[in-house]
Amino acid sequence: MPKVSCLDKPWLISYEEGVPVGIAYEPICLPQILDRTAGACPDKKALIYQGYELTFRQLQDMVNRFATCLTACGIKKGDAVAILLPNLIPCVATYFAVLKIGGIAVLNNPLYTDHELERQFNDAGVKLLVTLDLLANRMIDLRPRTRIGEIIITTLGDYLPFPKNVLFPLLAKRNKLAAAVRAVPGVQRWRQCLEAHEPLPRHADIAPDDIAMYQYTGGTTGGAKGVELTHRNLSSQVQQCAAWFPALKKGEETMLAALPYFHVFGLTFAMNFSVYMGWTQVLVPKPQPEPLLEAIRKYRPTFVPLVPTMYVGMLHHPSLKKTDMSCIRGAFSGGSPLPVEVLQAFEKVTGATIVEGFGMTETSPITHANPSNGARKVGSIGLPVSDTLARIVDPETGNNDLPCGAAGELIVKGPQVMKGYKGRPEATAHTLRDGWCYTGDIAKMDADGYFYIVDRKKDIIITSGYNVYPREIDEVLYQHPMVREACAIGIPDPKRGENIKAFVVLKAGATVTKEGLLAFCKKELAIYKLPSEIEFREELPKTSVGKILRQQLRAEEMAKRELGTGTVNVYRG
Repeated sequence: MPKVSCLDKPWLISYEEGVPVGIAYEPICLPQILDRTAGACPDKKALIYQGYELTFRQLQDMVNRFATCLTACGIKKGDAVAILLPNLIPCVATYFAVLKIGGIAVLNNPLYTDHELERQFNDAGVKLLVTLDLLANRMIDLRPRTRIGEIIITTLGDYLPFPKNVLFPLLAKRNKLAAAVRAVPGVQRWRQCLEAHEPLPRHADIAPDDIAMYQYTGGTTGGAKGVELTHRNLSSQVQQCAAWFPALKKGEETMLAALPYFHVFGLTFAMNFSVYMGWTQVLVPKPQPEPLLEAIRKYRPTFVPLVPTMYVGMLHHPSLKKTDMSCIRGAFSGGSPLPVEVLQAFEKVTGATIVEGFGMTETSPITHANPSNGARKVGSIGLPVSDTLARIVDPETGNNDLPCGAAGELIVKGPQVMKGYKGRPEATAHTLRDGWCYTGDIAKMDADGYFYIVDRKKDIIITSGYNVYPREIDEVLYQHPMVREACAIGIPDPKRGENIKAFVVLKAGATVTKEGLLAFCKKELAIYKLPSEIEFREELPKTSVGKILRQQLRAEEMAKRELGTGTVNVYRG
């Protein structure tokens, strides 16, 4: 087989038929995309929330009314507006309204602490906040420490069909689904705002390279940074998604909108892509196994982008037996590696193909994906999508291209790459070099142009002089029939530098000894890669979108060792 390098772009020969190498991008921003979709299919369902249906015409009207409201509140082009909501109808409408008037949207995780939110609000210079009544009193107390003027609140019951809309006020507070909000100046109700304003937003002169969002990174490896995503980034990305799935037709799919919209994966691939394609979004504000399966039973979504923990959760939930999954025609997985066993099990119950991909906040997020109807390589993140370049370079300097099959840092270039980090020129210069985005991920490419993530650059374990990628250990543990979740970390050792410790969550009702797990690993791993400790847990810490927090596990372990408490329920080899 001839030697190839990333510079040869071998992935182009692996593109499925109909996927373009380059795209003639429309010079159009997301608010214009919504207007166009509403004009083309005004009566098509745009959003479904708990059975309440909103058409594209109604969504457009809501967006225009709230855009007028924002202007009346003094929000101008370039002002930041925070959205602290789960996947609700006001979340979608607020986002498009902010962009429509040239504002900068800042989507925040409702699970964040006040300290985390205060830092992000101040870093972004947020002037107005849209949030839930359940969080309102906390935000009222937080407001004096920020630049926030107005707070606009919505509720989980603002949009419900009959009889849920009648029952909600009677049951909500008892079930902690609603909260009384203190009467203070500068706090308004969402629905009253819409009623008080006409759908006549002021025209904003939006340029493609204007910043549309400050999307904060998860902060799992340090303080969260505000990623500056432009209107061009967001528009190019949805056009790239449409080009990558040529078999998907506009107006013909129903999207399971379970990925949180405050995360860039859900924002782009579930919300923005659906609006671009004229698809119905089934909003799932709490993406736990039971609500996911209930939404599938009731609304029969045809396309489901999820993260691995959502697939795992549904497959192990009792309600799976009463859920007909045959409606699902396509699925996408990202955020973290999808174990082969999970992929195969989900495809067996649905008959659909899961397309695995890769991306990051800094790239809007998708840079790689497997072909939807071409050659898929299980375990691979796939090929660089249209108009995306990728290289594997040496991790030390980042300057030298490595040969096919060698592991090095993945760097990418394309129209979806961020403008930079807000107020962080040094961090921007470190990540963006000569137009290339340095991902911090260790990857390799095969001769067909398929890429494989080996591990995070910072997660490499160095034991006895050997580089060990913890994800390789994770994957072996996932292959054990009793293991539900696994995560390996490096722990200090005076002789080896680092040893390997694995945290394991077993499947419900499963039993296995630590010695049995180690014996299983010995069949698949070199001796220096074997865990020296195994700890069983009921659950592992995760981000809001289900990514296991390897760094948090390591921090917890280091804290215990500093206190001299050791660990419990472990096997030491």
